[in-house]
Amino acid sequence: MEVEKHLMGIPSDSSTSSSDEMKMNTIYDKVRYLVSGNAVVVFTISGCCMCHVVKQLLFSLGVGPTVVELDREEAGLDIHRFLSQIAGEGQQHPVPAVFVGGKFLGGVETLMACHINGTLVPHLKDAGALWL
Repeated sequence: MEVEKHLMGIPSDSSTSSSDEMKMNTIYDKVRYLVSGNAVVVFTISGCCMCHVVKQLLFSLGVGPTVVELDREEAGLDIHRFLSQIAGEGQQHPVPAVFVGGKFLGGVETLMACHINGTLVPHLKDAGALWL
């Protein structure tokens, strides 16, 4: 799912102020810029074991993802909230959040499932993250 589709699907809160909307648009633009300009982007939190698993799997496949450590970003908390909305209500933890080819792939469970069922490498090749 593309980030733009997710943003349009986020329910608007009538109590949201215009400054909150402007902040969300800025965060949206930052995330969109990152995921559209890089083959693979992983939003993580340093010290998170599942984030480490995701990065190690991608590194072991020869992928050099763009890694954004949210706890080291000035807007990290706002990006974390935005990723929570993208991930949906059923997700307990929005990180790690993996984007491949400008599209939201999911978290560690989705990445591992794609790896096990053999669809991860084709996704990575299509995104230009792998050349083999």
